[in-house]
Order: sequence, then structure tokens, then C-alpha cells
Amino acid sequence: MKIDSPALDHNFSANLSSILAPIVRLEGITKVYGSLNTEVRALAGVNLTINKGEYCSIMGASGSGKSTMMNIIGCLDRSTSGHYYLDGVDVSSFNNNDLAKIRNQKLGFVFQQFHLLPGMSALENVMLPMVYAGVSPSQRRERAVEALTAMGLENRLNNRPNQLSGGQQQRVAIARAIVNRPVLLLADEPTGALDSVTTQEVLAIFEELNDSGITVLMVTHEPEVARRTKRIVWFKDGLVSHENLTPDTLP
Repeated sequence: MKIDSPALDHNFSANLSSILAPIVRLEGITKVYGSLNTEVRALAGVNLTINKGEYCSIMGASGSGKSTMMNIIGCLDRSTSGHYYLDGVDVSSFNNNDLAKIRNQKLGFVFQQFHLLPGMSALENVMLPMVYAGVSPSQRRERAVEALTAMGLENRLNNRPNQLSGGQQQRVAIARAIVNRPVLLLADEPTGALDSVTTQEVLAIFEELNDSGITVLMVTHEPEVARRTKRIVWFKDGLVSHENLTPDTLP
């Protein structure tokens, strides 16, 4: 499948010779839950940079802090202390309304369980984020069709989720994630609910999206999935223990 839709090319055409710019910059990020005797330090001072155009995965044991970190990067949660710069803007002190706006404007999400609305067609699911972004109705449909066509689903526009396979549902979810042209695509265990053949198909889509210039950050517990990315960050005990593992050096 070739990702060459005009909806993607508009913002995601990469100039590989350009100097890489940070999309994500974390400085001393901590996250503490509870207090006193019940205090749990999920993150203990994380420093990390993800540059424009990277295809990066985050790994680590359960409780290592990788999911907490993903929630902070996705503006779904706030750190206890430290600074988080998203595309050059310090969002650390943003209130909930501001975080919701920047999520819609800057970020795309792909989850393990798809999170498609069952009463809506594939086209309507993909159009939904554009409603909140203030895109005109005519442009919503045009861009949604382009994104679904790029996923190979041009013949499934009017199908509801229960009329689609797991792989097709995840492709709808990917189309929904990219339709607002985010600066960063976040994927949280995106192949966890898929069989091995469909997993390879979905990973090939992520690779093509990255090749087109989209910055991709993925959380996974599967080494074979992480090895399909270009850089692997390993979390341990709330800190980054390895920042630049490659598929060849992943244990």
C-alpha cells in the first residue's frame, strides 16, 4: 500500500536533508501519585528528545513508567514537575481545556482496542476529529475519504465497525489519527489485538507513514514490533535506562 494521498502530502512531505527539530522535549519530568506513606513515583526525572521524522518505540517492564510517559506526551495527563515542550511549546502548565485543544491540533492517537464509535460508519468516525477542529463539512468529507483511501478502505466508507475485520478497524483508527495532520502520531500497543499477519500489515502502514514524514512514537511490549522501528527507548524504574537502542542492539 502506497501512502500518497494529498491529505497526507500537504503537511507530511519530509525533507530528509533538513536539520532535525525536536517535536518532543522532556526535561526533568516526574510523576508522583499519592502522598506520604502512599506515594508512588511513576517517573523520576525523565529527560528525552524525539526529533521530527523519527520512528521511535518505547519499551520496558510493567510498572517501568512507559505508559505514564505516553500519557504525558499525549497531553492526557500532566507531570508533577519538569517541563514538556511539544513542537516548541511548553505545555507543562496548560489547563485541561488548553490540553484538549493541543491534542486535537497537534496529536494523533492509535490504541490497541481501536475506540471506534459503533453507531458511526468508517467515514463518520474519521470525520469526527475535524468537527472539534472547526473544519468545514465539505472539507471534512473530502479529507476523510482521502485518509481512508490511503489506508486501502475506499470501498468500506459506509461500513460500521462491526462490519469490518480487526485489521480494517485499526486502519480506520489510523486514518482518524492522521486526518487532522498532527505533528506527532502516538500508538499505544497498536497491534496488541491483531493476529500476526494483520500485525505485519499494520506495521507496514506505520512505516509508510513515517517514510512520508510523519513522526511516530509507539509503546509496545513486543520486541518484534519494536524492531520494526528505527530507535528504541527503554524505561526502567521511572527513568530512561537506554535512549538510543537500535533493532540490532535490542536485547
